[in-house]
Amino acid sequence: MPASNAKRSALIVEVLSDAFEQLMAADPIAFRTKFRKMAADPFAFYRGSACIFYADMVKLKDPFADEKTSRVWIHGDLHAENFGTYMNSEGMLVFDVNDFDEAYIGNFTWDLRRFLASLALMGWQKALPEDDIRQLSAVFLKAYVEQVAHYVDDPTDEAFALRLDNTEGAIHEVLRMARRGTRISLLDSITEVVDHERRFASHSDIRQLRKTERGKVERAFKRYLETIPAAKREAHDVFYDIKDVVGKTGFGIGSAGLPSYNVLIEGYNQALENDIILVMKQGNIPAPSRVVDPSLVGDYFEHEGHRTVVSQRALQVHADPFLGHTTIDGVGYVVAELSPYEADLSWSNITEPDQMEPVLEWLGRATAKVHCVSDTDSEEDLVEFQTEDAIAGVIGDDADGFIEELVEFGVQYAGKARNDHALFIEAFRSGKFDLVSAT
Repeated sequence: MPASNAKRSALIVEVLSDAFEQLMAADPIAFRTKFRKMAADPFAFYRGSACIFYADMVKLKDPFADEKTSRVWIHGDLHAENFGTYMNSEGMLVFDVNDFDEAYIGNFTWDLRRFLASLALMGWQKALPEDDIRQLSAVFLKAYVEQVAHYVDDPTDEAFALRLDNTEGAIHEVLRMARRGTRISLLDSITEVVDHERRFASHSDIRQLRKTERGKVERAFKRYLETIPAAKREAHDVFYDIKDVVGKTGFGIGSAGLPSYNVLIEGYNQALENDIILVMKQGNIPAPSRVVDPSLVGDYFEHEGHRTVVSQRALQVHADPFLGHTTIDGVGYVVAELSPYEADLSWSNITEPDQMEPVLEWLGRATAKVHCVSDTDSEEDLVEFQTEDAIAGVIGDDADGFIEELVEFGVQYAGKARNDHALFIEAFRSGKFDLVSAT
């Protein structure tokens, strides 16, 4: 192995091991599963290795980072597959950025750079010519810049959203698919009715709780209720009554090793079809926090569950009305609905540049929206300035230069990620990750 690759391989092992050491030790099987999924292709590796991306970003001299633009709310893991639908607190089906586990305070270009590298990786896996990848990247960035300018002109406009009535093509189809979801179909897929009462059905990925653990979860749930904004809290006496609780362990690329619970509650009334499932998941340490100056945040967040919720409310207009946080044994957890109206954007059938271009334009605008608009429930005093003014200020009159610099970064970093993927596979196969080595 060339010396440069050996050095890079050592960094990959060090950064991944440092980032996930505690979770690896707690659940090595889950992390072996995560790592094998990451080994599947360069994009899967990139999705699961945000900590490596930020280890690189801290060394990057960014011409667009200043005192303000380096401390805005960011998604933290913005890639091409982190977009999908949700039902907002006003009952409207919206297509937007999703999955806020890595959200934090940081440089706004980190989101853009991470997305563009993911787009270049995806384009490479679709065998698109590099010129097409560059053109598509520019489409995303141009839409982003235009939407930021819109917010500069009208900072009170929180109405921008991708909905059924203003979209077409692939995004419209995702919204239509999500609209076909029903709560009863979701309930029937993971619960059963026994003796006229609904309970979670037995399954290999859930576990029944002993009395002591269940008691901890129920007490944590009561504390969670106090974190729902008053305007979004239901007043019905029976609404939040717990009907059943089970344990669940995440095995996805992003959730490996994070303990979670499913909580079944009564809902709007005692009809069985109106029961609601909430997920209580342990918050994780966000990758950007490992490189951000701690003084920018201080002790603002009580725990990682609180950090995730505050960040999501800051980034997502009219967030999930069930969104809240709690603690179990002093560890922070995020609580949100397991919604039947969530559907992710799939790129499997979006293969040609002319199909991808309109989608990327909308994604650029959606990304600008999360940077520039905050939910009225957000505790946004951590960022006390107008983000859109700060971003527009560093872009200045040279939008073309801004776009050119970031497009080049995305293409180059995608090449680095492909090489990293190969180095990761070799390190994993040769047992360099001690805590997840097969026994």
